[in-house]
Amino acid sequence: MMADGAASAWRHVCDDGLLADVRQTLSGLPAATSVGLALSAGADSAMLALHLAVQAAPSGHPIHFFHVHHGLQAAADGWLAQAHGLARLLGVPCHSRWVRVAIQGTGMEAAARAARYAALAGLAAQAGVTHVLLAHHQDDQAETVLLRALRGTGPLGLAAMAPAMRRDGLVYHRPWLAQPRARILQAAARFAAASGWQPVQDPSNADPRYKRAAVRTQLRPVLDAHWPAWRQTLSRHARQAQALASWVQDMAAAQWQTLDPAGNGASFSLAAWRALPATHQVQMLRFWLQRQGLRMPTEARLSAWLKQLREVHALGHDRQVCLRHEQHLIVVRKGRVALLPETSAKAS
Repeated sequence: MMADGAASAWRHVCDDGLLADVRQTLSGLPAATSVGLALSAGADSAMLALHLAVQAAPSGHPIHFFHVHHGLQAAADGWLAQAHGLARLLGVPCHSRWVRVAIQGTGMEAAARAARYAALAGLAAQAGVTHVLLAHHQDDQAETVLLRALRGTGPLGLAAMAPAMRRDGLVYHRPWLAQPRARILQAAARFAAASGWQPVQDPSNADPRYKRAAVRTQLRPVLDAHWPAWRQTLSRHARQAQALASWVQDMAAAQWQTLDPAGNGASFSLAAWRALPATHQVQMLRFWLQRQGLRMPTEARLSAWLKQLREVHALGHDRQVCLRHEQHLIVVRKGRVALLPETSAKAS
């Protein structure tokens, strides 16, 4: 469905810079491509929903909102209602899915993220959508760079969130990575004053038990006081790391073909991988995981993986390699290193 006059009525509260970034993202898509948006009903995703709805009609793109109900907060039913209320206000269809977050050693944040992406993939498939917008902004990017540095993910890991990424057959776009959250909140305040609609507040965003919330509540005041431009600085590091990662990606893509990869990229030859120099083995594992839409492991975890893969029998017969990573298992079967969804691996 195309956003119509219901959305255009709110053009006057939109921010021109935020709108321009959405317009640029849409201009890179094929004409009339349906576009989805992950809508939590928080201020960030709500404002991206508003700006997308306003821009969609002149751009010629049908749009859909997707809301994932995690069931982790008592107020989650109210958030769903807020998301659908905003969609009605903007004249855009909103699709919802309830998920169960299974925590299996990955932590609440990682488990919720995995469940959310799985739900978005399902909703997008139902709506016939292949491109989905996410509301991450400059503040999120800076926090991600900081968290990845603390996790020890290496220089390429500092590339943090990409403006566009492929996962589960979808292309996710982040049009606002260069936009400070303060600008988004200003637009949210104007919209609230004009419409009466209020964004939801997720208490976990301020709960220091969670790593990202700890950065926001405990580190951010110190960083603001001593390095007021830290968001812009870390976001610049991300862009520089992305440029380096792009070059490495091109080199890695050529070398990847020497590993006899499977057609879907989910497995490769163990013997061919072990014939590479040690530094290239590391980069091939990183390249492989990235192509499969998974996060980079920590240096300690990657080192442990390398040790096992280098020592296992060439055909994988002398020991059981079973490495868990983000609801997936890395196994060695018939001389090939393979990545399997954890559920299917257990079933087999």
